[in-house]
Amino acid sequence: MTDFEVPAVAEIARDLPAVLRRFRSGSTFPLSFGDGRPEAVVLTYDEFEDLDGEGRIAHQPEVATVEQVASDLGRMITEIRSGSFMPIIWTDGAEPRLMIMSTAQYRDLRGDDHPPEGVDDDPTKRTYVSAPLPTSRPLDPWEADDEYTQRILDEIRAEKDVPPDQS
Repeated sequence: MTDFEVPAVAEIARDLPAVLRRFRSGSTFPLSFGDGRPEAVVLTYDEFEDLDGEGRIAHQPEVATVEQVASDLGRMITEIRSGSFMPIIWTDGAEPRLMIMSTAQYRDLRGDDHPPEGVDDDPTKRTYVSAPLPTSRPLDPWEADDEYTQRILDEIRAEKDVPPDQS
């Protein structure tokens, strides 16, 4: 099993205002936590909406307070471990509102694959291989001279700030 450096459940429950400050200070990346491994994820409600979560993942209808989350986090983690947890929205009354969901629910929200049974991973730290595949091939000469292909490649280069002669 991989060792993970994630905040413990007790650590999160003890300092929920710090979690809110983290998201309000500009770090809007989701945060995983759990006891020794990622079990739950805190994310902004904005990210949930952006990923069409409202249309795909049911959540508790009430918005919880910081105090409610602090007192109920142990029960929430028990439900997450049993697979019966329904994500919750919480806030101290100001924006952003945050959500807590299981790592499996977060993977479903993002459309990520689930790891094999018994393998832990942190879906908030997921990386993807972007190297060419063994079956990749360079452009055929006719594709290289194709006006449409060149226009698309130029658009990609412009997005990446790559000069046309350096791709």
